[in-house]
Amino acid sequence: MTHHLLNLTYKIDELAIIMIALIFYIGICVIGFSSRYMKGDTKYQSFFWRLILLISSVVIMVISDNLWMLLMSAFFSNLVLVSLMIHKSKWKAAKASGMIAAKNYLLSGFFMALAFTLLYFSTGETSISSILNQGNNSNIIQIALFLLLLSAMSQSGIWPFHKWLISSLNSPTPVSAIMHAGLINGGGFLLARFALLYSQSEPLMNIIFIGGIISALLGILWKLMQRDVKRMLACSTMGQMGFMFAQCGLGLFPFAIAHLFWHGMFKAYLFLSSGSAAQEKRLDLSCPPTVFAFICSLLCGAFGSLIFAYVTSKSWLSGDSTLVLMVIVFLAGSQLSLSMLRTLNFKNFILAIILTATAAIVYGYSTQFIMWVLGPMELMFPQKLNIFHSIGICVLTLAWLWIVFIPKPSKNLGKLSPWVLRAYVKSLNASQPHEDTITSHRNHYQY
Repeated sequence: MTHHLLNLTYKIDELAIIMIALIFYIGICVIGFSSRYMKGDTKYQSFFWRLILLISSVVIMVISDNLWMLLMSAFFSNLVLVSLMIHKSKWKAAKASGMIAAKNYLLSGFFMALAFTLLYFSTGETSISSILNQGNNSNIIQIALFLLLLSAMSQSGIWPFHKWLISSLNSPTPVSAIMHAGLINGGGFLLARFALLYSQSEPLMNIIFIGGIISALLGILWKLMQRDVKRMLACSTMGQMGFMFAQCGLGLFPFAIAHLFWHGMFKAYLFLSSGSAAQEKRLDLSCPPTVFAFICSLLCGAFGSLIFAYVTSKSWLSGDSTLVLMVIVFLAGSQLSLSMLRTLNFKNFILAIILTATAAIVYGYSTQFIMWVLGPMELMFPQKLNIFHSIGICVLTLAWLWIVFIPKPSKNLGKLSPWVLRAYVKSLNASQPHEDTITSHRNHYQY
């Protein structure tokens, strides 16, 4: 249903309802946590007013059916977020983080403004619903969608717009939680809102998929190199946003929204609990596993993927881009089962099967529920398999095999060739935040 408000329009559809549910749930959790975490802070009341303003502006953004209303609400949301990130401007590192994020958001807003201007002059409409219903696929529309994609990539920290994300770790923990679980999902929301237009352009869908896969791989690789908990979470967010974009590029927008939803809740929990640990606990998977343990993990992954396919009414043999999603589910299930198969025996094998099947059922049915909610919007646009999808499958599989079978460089530095060491150092340096956002001495921590 569409309503008019001050000559602007807002639309509460199924996508808006899902996003509002996520925003309010995370907002309530963050506000409750902040009431204790921020107690005694000199800007206590100001912090909460800005937090409420942020939540309200994001809600306006997701229900906007007017180009300029969406642009203004997105700009205001990012402005409020930057003020929350800085919070205490006397802390130079925090101020630097906020300024880097502000520059990124200005760039995102610039791309969005250009995109909306082109959409308006091409269609004569300011209503997003009217623009989508026109089905206009002119060259100007294509340019506008590409600019909007750049805006979405900037908002979500997708490579190569990722530097602000991994440099944003000086914010108060509640701000990091609502940023990584909330506003960073804005890129995925933009793609889903204009999914009908994107699905009509195969080149743009390929660009979205390629950018998503690159970000996912870099995020996972960089996460494995970190020691600081928040830095790990930042790289993890980059990787998860990459997978979300990849699903959009496959035309599986409801799956992307489901991924966005569950990642948002899980990442909020991880950030709000990160203060209780100085370092993330990781399982030692006894790299590399035995051949028999590896084969058993593949069986568990295959079983899990078949359950997921059954629950979501998808198939390995669909002959379209759904195949890429099935491969990702298979690899995730295989990796999950490896944690149970470090000591291989019949009991652990059964437990691994149960764990993988349970995860497939829970994630499958939750995804199916969101697909059912979004059903009236008809956001499923599976693409024909092409060379980029095939390369993506190969790269993801090889990357997983590398992680499973190749020893960590940090533990075997003396045994590696010089070119591997140089690649490792360059990758490690690329994953570090901007130097101005690092507090190198505790006396510089003015909070």
